[in-house]
Amino acid sequence: MALLDPQVLDGIRTLLEALGDDPNRPDLQATPSRVLDSLRYLTRGQRESLEEVLEGGLFEGDYRDLVLVRDIEFASLCEHHLLPFLGHAHVAYVPDRRILGLSKIARIVDHFAARLQVQERLTTQVAECLTEVLRPRAVGVVISATHLCMQIRGVRKADSEVTTSVWRLGPQGGPEELERLRQELVASGTRR
Repeated sequence: MALLDPQVLDGIRTLLEALGDDPNRPDLQATPSRVLDSLRYLTRGQRESLEEVLEGGLFEGDYRDLVLVRDIEFASLCEHHLLPFLGHAHVAYVPDRRILGLSKIARIVDHFAARLQVQERLTTQVAECLTEVLRPRAVGVVISATHLCMQIRGVRKADSEVTTSVWRLGPQGGPEELERLRQELVASGTRR
């Protein structure tokens, strides 16, 4: 259990009062510590080391064809409203003598999703991390998500979905590889 900071817990109690409720009523007495634990969990990526996430997952190899991991589910917190956005990441790359363990790709998505975030930055961070770590010929990341800040407040568009994509060429890659990666990623389907 995370260390409970009395000032933070008092702040959450004050927030409950500002919302018109009594933080001393029996059903809310444990809410401040639950909220703090929940927020710490949802933002754990801000405190974890990327090196630990990647540890033991990088391999040298001669494989030079497309690697695609689809439908990596994630949950993140919108930094503007502190409401969740939930979705799936589809990550593809064309290696150039370095490959990454498949579970590490999912862990990279989780690492960058588990923080106060916007979807556009999340997509870019995953692509740039893979580009830096693997130095592949090409990388593509497509993320589709539903945002509670759009669905339950503001414009209240319950069926809306946001899709972002980032495409990167590595040092040895060419435009034809990037185009092939795009076509294969799209052809494989990026929707569940």
